[in-house]
Amino acid sequence: MSHVFPRHTKADLPVAVTGDGCYILDRSGKKYFDGSGGAAVSCLGHSDPDVIAAIKAQVDRIAFAHTGFFTSEPAEELADLLIGKAPGNLDRVYFVSGGSEAMEAALKLARQYFLEKGEVSRHRVIARRQSYHGNTLGALATGGNQWRREPFAPLMIDTTHIAPCYEYRDRREGETAFDYGQRIANELEAEILRLGPENVMAFVAEPVVGATAGALPPVEGYFKRIREICDNYGVLLILDEVMCGMGRTGTLFACEQDGVAPDILCIAKGLGAGYQPVGAMLCTAAIYEAIETGSGFFQHGHTYIGHPTACAAALAVFRKLTGGVADRVMPMGEKLTTALNDAFGQHPHVGDIRGRGLFRGIEIVEDRASKAPFDPKRGINKALKKAAFEAGLICYPMGGTIDGVRGDHILLAPPFILEDSHIGEITDKLNQAFKAVF
Repeated sequence: MSHVFPRHTKADLPVAVTGDGCYILDRSGKKYFDGSGGAAVSCLGHSDPDVIAAIKAQVDRIAFAHTGFFTSEPAEELADLLIGKAPGNLDRVYFVSGGSEAMEAALKLARQYFLEKGEVSRHRVIARRQSYHGNTLGALATGGNQWRREPFAPLMIDTTHIAPCYEYRDRREGETAFDYGQRIANELEAEILRLGPENVMAFVAEPVVGATAGALPPVEGYFKRIREICDNYGVLLILDEVMCGMGRTGTLFACEQDGVAPDILCIAKGLGAGYQPVGAMLCTAAIYEAIETGSGFFQHGHTYIGHPTACAAALAVFRKLTGGVADRVMPMGEKLTTALNDAFGQHPHVGDIRGRGLFRGIEIVEDRASKAPFDPKRGINKALKKAAFEAGLICYPMGGTIDGVRGDHILLAPPFILEDSHIGEITDKLNQAFKAVF
């Protein structure tokens, strides 16, 4: 009998024992292609020798030093490299142990920034429906994933949500993609005015929405209008690139493709590629200076922030990404999209194939013409996950795509090291799953 507390008490999970490039092998010897990188984490696959060597070398030197007493060489070097590539005026890096921690740090920094400036009434956060920003209480409250939020609603900070940029379902007939994006973005201005600009501290969004909506990209001009609105009302723009960042969408930072830079940016997952638990919050020089010239103390922290071994692993990952591996994402992403469209573009239960780079979503529908979703009681996403897993493909199906209850999608986020043959393996095994379910 296991004494591990699993995610689901009814699950009977195989034991993962070996990682081999794009594959995971369980104790029985069965081989699974990691088509979602876990949760868009394993961008370098599961056996990168350079990252493994960096971890071993750091442990040989010093595994841990508390940031209340020391900084470390890997943290300092990694921060320099991140800022050297970061968009806009991002200037400082706060290392944490994962995406939820990064988002919690971002929310608390936003609040303290306005306290240091004397704008004490600014505390309200605006985000988007069908978003996901983490599972700690502040991050969960900010996200718009209804089924995750509902049980814990009484414990959460008050957050309001505007519409996502969801062109497949929400663009009106006769409306251009650009005009649609402007209309949806303007909901932010309306909400700021409703709450009172003096009360709003931040707008939070994923540049490409991940788990909750299935690799949902914005339309052209949407984020430029969002940036403009934030600037007009002195509201901080926090971009959550925990899932879509670190090369996953084809550029090192996802927001680069939309021509904007945030005030605070969060990364994780691909930063450590699964080799160590690590994430980071990046902020502008102006935000840092408000703390530095004010109280001087960011009233936040965790035991393992800036962990030397985690930073050493992330440093090795970052060098691989910027050394050429991330350059593969866009061309391989185009090949994957072509293959998905060829295999499933006319499938009667595929409504939309979308995304950027090696971050791709397939929205499942009961009827293509009307875009009607399956009845949630049928559990289509769960059935697809099980069938794909049995076929030897790890993918990331999810339900509630449309409104937190209705809708199903599959998220694909394979390792950046995949080859052409792997793309055929993804579509073949996904096709097996489709046949089993439909």
